[in-house]
Amino acid sequence: MGLVSFLSHRQQGLLLTGSGALIMAPDALLIKIADLPDAEILMWRGFLSSLGFLMIALLRYGRNTLLAYRRCGWIGIAVALLFSLTTCGFVLGNQYTSAGNVLMILASSPLIAAALSWVILKERLPRRTWVAILLCMVGISMIALDDAGAGSWIGNGFALMAATTLAVNFTLCRTRPGVDMSPMLVFSGFLVGIVAGMFWLMGSDNSLPAANQLAVMILLCLFIVPCGVTLLQRGPLYLPSAEVGLLILLEVVIGTLLAWWILAEQPAPMAMVGGTLVLGTLFAKGLYDRRLELRLRDGSVPP
Repeated sequence: MGLVSFLSHRQQGLLLTGSGALIMAPDALLIKIADLPDAEILMWRGFLSSLGFLMIALLRYGRNTLLAYRRCGWIGIAVALLFSLTTCGFVLGNQYTSAGNVLMILASSPLIAAALSWVILKERLPRRTWVAILLCMVGISMIALDDAGAGSWIGNGFALMAATTLAVNFTLCRTRPGVDMSPMLVFSGFLVGIVAGMFWLMGSDNSLPAANQLAVMILLCLFIVPCGVTLLQRGPLYLPSAEVGLLILLEVVIGTLLAWWILAEQPAPMAMVGGTLVLGTLFAKGLYDRRLELRLRDGSVPP
């Protein structure tokens, strides 16, 4: 906490959001490794992540936990519902279409967030952010190009739902500056678990997953998802929603690299170029923003 206090407001946002994206990088890979039916994986993800989010909220707020929930208000309820749809869209998108399609569609999230912020919040992003968003979309499209024709309309629709609801979520968070909405993720996970559990109970196979599958779900949903998403959900406290969405593309690229490595897939040269373009763009933008921030602090550049 001492180190974070020395960072500027913007640097804290970059650290929180970037760390959350890196923690979430194995998400899609572990979903594939678990290899569970739709309803079952959503049920475990919902209930386990809800427990993880609750533990984080209690650790952070202690006796003031109920106050933290009350501060979220109706916007917090909307955030919980939106993240429930994001979770369903992401998981089902990976179940019904190729990972490449999901990645390419998720890359549109920063553009959607930028448009919403411009219309609703009157936030004007600098030209360099728009350029970075477009370059990252090109890079993600190159990664997904080989899989672009393999997906179903259903899977693509779920991925688009995830991208849109994520963008709306972060934009709504910007309407309540200074209010941490991450505690509301407890209700989001519980809602997903309840609905998915009903479908699971109506299914023909209600047996528990194998020990190795359950271990993967516990690792992913009780630890990785709560820690990573809590950091991501705090991002809009410090950064415009479009920039939060832009940093989440780190998860997309690193997650793809992990899948290539762990699953021994052979990436196409174009996909490697696309990943390099995304990471290079994010690095160059971060470096430029840091230099600009230092020059503004020194007074060498007018605000």
